[in-house]
Amino acid sequence: MSDRVYIVTGAAKGIGFACAQRLVADGHRVVLADMDTEAGDKSAADLAAGNDKAIFVECDVSDPLHVHNLIAETLGSFGRIDGLINNAGIALKGGSLDLSIEDFDRVLAVNLRGAFLVSQAVAKYMVKEIDDREDRSRLTDRPYAIVNMSSINEQVAIPDYIAYTMSKGGMRQMTRAMAIELAPYGIRVNAIGPGSIKTDMLASVNSDKKAQKKLLSRTPLGRPGHPDEVASVAAFLLSEESSYITGQTIYPDGGRLALNYTMPVAEDEDDA
Repeated sequence: MSDRVYIVTGAAKGIGFACAQRLVADGHRVVLADMDTEAGDKSAADLAAGNDKAIFVECDVSDPLHVHNLIAETLGSFGRIDGLINNAGIALKGGSLDLSIEDFDRVLAVNLRGAFLVSQAVAKYMVKEIDDREDRSRLTDRPYAIVNMSSINEQVAIPDYIAYTMSKGGMRQMTRAMAIELAPYGIRVNAIGPGSIKTDMLASVNSDKKAQKKLLSRTPLGRPGHPDEVASVAAFLLSEESSYITGQTIYPDGGRLALNYTMPVAEDEDDA
């Protein structure tokens, strides 16, 4: 079913933009939400070229007023909300011994509080729409879905990014709890746990051969992933193709979570 309306947070660049791009290509309408207004405006304009499929809304997901405005702008522009991709997230370096309270609060505010606020607002809209139906016998006639962008770090830890790791662990449990709560309404809630994906977060690795080898040593498929590959999973989880999946996390990680040892990486001729 095409021409649905989806909100994608953190959509100005990277995985979020790839998800928005995939949804528009599938015939849907998309609201790109982000704090980066310059990149967000450009991304929405690129996607909306020749059509009315995409708009940009500036949004700090950790701020309830911004979230309220995001919902209002979406309904004002497109008249409905069929799904959400909670992709907004940040990672600030610091371990348990040196992370500042300010950085800890900021990461949790965006990654976990923000995901909860947007999910709550969207879920309330969906539940009201369902409750207003005269006939609730066929909840799948207009299926609703929420997808949370988690990480493999909901399962494995990075000690010097403790707040980020904690936020993703919390997102896993939020996904499960919301999935159970919203299941009677036919609203599905799932998560995606990417491994190493070619985004700005991985930019420092691209110029560091030692870091590249370390990354590949823990990735059985032998390469980092592409944002489009994550977007494909998101599109699947929003579609009827995943109609009996809820409360789950799917991991596009190149096999990393299945690995209990490091993979040998061939030496480059230049290193020999």
